[in-house]
Amino acid sequence: MPLIALILSLLISLPLHAEITGKAKVLNGDTFQLGETTIRLSKIDAPELEQKCRTHKGRVQKCGRMAAQNLLRIVQGQPLNCHPEGQAEDGVTLATCYLGPFNINEQMIADGWAVALPGEGNYIRAENFAKARNEGMWRSTFVLPWEWRAGRRLEAP
Repeated sequence: MPLIALILSLLISLPLHAEITGKAKVLNGDTFQLGETTIRLSKIDAPELEQKCRTHKGRVQKCGRMAAQNLLRIVQGQPLNCHPEGQAEDGVTLATCYLGPFNINEQMIADGWAVALPGEGNYIRAENFAKARNEGMWRSTFVLPWEWRAGRRLEAP
C-alpha cells in the first residue's frame, strides 16, 4: 500500500502542462505553431491579420499584418520556451512564451503591436510604455482587437 501512495503522490505533483519548446511558425500577431501545437500568447491581444489602422495623417495601414511581422521579427528561427496556462474556447493553447529570459507576450505589447486584455494587469506597464512612446499601433487610430472581431470597424475620415 505505501508504494501505491508514493506513486499517487508523485503523479499528483507532476505539472499539468509541460513546457512546449521549438521554433515558431507565425500565424498572426499573437498566434503561432510550435510543432503540432497552436499557441496563442496569453493575456494579450494583437490585431487580426485583416485589421487596419489609420495614421494621424489619414493613411490606412495593415496593422494586423504589421503585428504579425513584428512577432516574426522577434521569434524568427529562434527556439522558444512556452509555458501553457490553459486553453482558449477554440482549443488553442494559451501560453506565456520566452526567448531565453525575454518575455515575448510583454515585448509584443511594449512594441505597440498588441494590447493587454481587460482585467490582466500583468502587462499594463508595457502598454503604458508603448502608448507614451507612440509605438506600433499607438501612433495611429485603431479599434481594439476584440471590438474588431465583434464587428466594429474604423470610422471614415
